[in-house]
Amino acid sequence: MSQSDDTHGLSPVRIDIPVEIRLYVMQLLQQTLACTIDLRSHVQQACWNVKGHDFVSLHALFATMATELDAYADMVAERLVVLGGMARGTVRTVAMHSTLAEYPDVLMDGDAHVRALVERFAPYAATLRADIAHAAAVEEAGSAAIYTDISRGIDKRLWFLEAYLHHRRASTESTR
Repeated sequence: MSQSDDTHGLSPVRIDIPVEIRLYVMQLLQQTLACTIDLRSHVQQACWNVKGHDFVSLHALFATMATELDAYADMVAERLVVLGGMARGTVRTVAMHSTLAEYPDVLMDGDAHVRALVERFAPYAATLRADIAHAAAVEEAGSAAIYTDISRGIDKRLWFLEAYLHHRRASTESTR
């Protein structure tokens, strides 16, 4: 362990990434962890409370999305620890650090849940893309790659949600 690891409260690691870069990237990762766990709770909220004609298909989609977000949270938390940090993912920590808008508590039908999730996935996706650039700018390729992997998955799910809304709009317009 280097003296600078000890001074900054980091766990001893033999990764040859300078401490300043590790600290910077760990801040990014910790923010991402909070938002990922929060987004997962939003998806789970939708899964538990979805109602309406498309209940079965949306419930299954939301359950799959929650499982994917669990995997993304694990990827981010593990990277934090690999870099010598500590993953902080308690509900209280997440509530204090997530930048996502609060999930509405009055939604009932599937369309409203899908719209609420689109409104949360879109800014989360944009932040992931920015974090790819931030990690790459300090030449931290490992974290940039994790952000890239998560970004691909989130973009795909955002596409699914938006396609559902597009289909619903098209169906409504054709019945008029």
